[in-house]
Amino acid sequence: MGRYILRRSLLGVATLLLVMFVLHLLTTFAIQLNGNPALAFFGERIPTDAQLAAVEKRFGLDDPCYDQTGNPCLGPFVERLGAYAQGDLGTNLRGREVTDIVATAAPNTLKLFLVVTIVWFLLGMGLGTMAARWRGRAGDHGIRLTSVLIDAFPIFVLLLVYRYVFAVPLHGWAKDTFGAQSMPALWFRPSFDDDHPWATLVVPGILLGLAGSAAFIRLVRASQLESYAGDHVRTARSRGLNERHVVLHHVVRNSAVPVVTAVGLTFTEALAGAVITEGMMNIYGMGGVLWEAVRSTDVALVLGVVTLLAAVTVVVMLVVDIAYAALDPRIRYA
Repeated sequence: MGRYILRRSLLGVATLLLVMFVLHLLTTFAIQLNGNPALAFFGERIPTDAQLAAVEKRFGLDDPCYDQTGNPCLGPFVERLGAYAQGDLGTNLRGREVTDIVATAAPNTLKLFLVVTIVWFLLGMGLGTMAARWRGRAGDHGIRLTSVLIDAFPIFVLLLVYRYVFAVPLHGWAKDTFGAQSMPALWFRPSFDDDHPWATLVVPGILLGLAGSAAFIRLVRASQLESYAGDHVRTARSRGLNERHVVLHHVVRNSAVPVVTAVGLTFTEALAGAVITEGMMNIYGMGGVLWEAVRSTDVALVLGVVTLLAAVTVVVMLVVDIAYAALDPRIRYA
């Protein structure tokens, strides 16, 4: 097990380095093809050559390779790796440290992910388990149809419909009925409120969790149907164990391996959805920061945030791999 964890850890580090290099190449070629992003620092003003050179030096854009189309700019990439290794993610266009921005934004993203995880787990495990128990019945068909309908609506469509069709009238109704600072009024607030983060994150988190639950519902159903057909379930029933004990201890538990494997994939989907959700709902989180950084061509902030998100994803995948090996003792790794 120790050797397996070491191999997976090394593979995770290599994956992170590869992601960082690909991200560096994409931003480098974008700079070479689209022009100097240092100009975004000045907004509508036209800088002098001296001012532009000073800003380029400040943000590490003064290397001649950025003027040579097709040059991978390996020197700046190595320098950035060294700075990242020391915990220096650079500064944004306004001179604020990227680490400070992340420290401020990350708690809101964690709150959103907590709501998403609860909704995703309850819907996925609950509906998937019921669909497996009611196989072939109306409830099973209804749950499967619901999961297909959820998949048919991407998260940005759900957010657009909610924000512009439902949120405004519901917020107005709750505000007039219960008061501006009441919980219903805050739940249906069309945008994020720093003074009431938990209340204004509930509905976006539910929508994001709902969007990611469809595939999980079908996976749980398929995995538990396989367990229901297993010899261990027939043996447990022949021993006279009640159905609840059989489901909880022999079906749900033994179908956990593929479910845990899907956690990593669902996490990446939720991470991508968080960028859209936070951007559209004006949530000051990691996704919202990335959304604004891309819109303002803030290269240093984009690189820093994406690198951190990639590192978190690699860590989650590593934990999933270890959990997979721990849950199924039959697995042997060479």
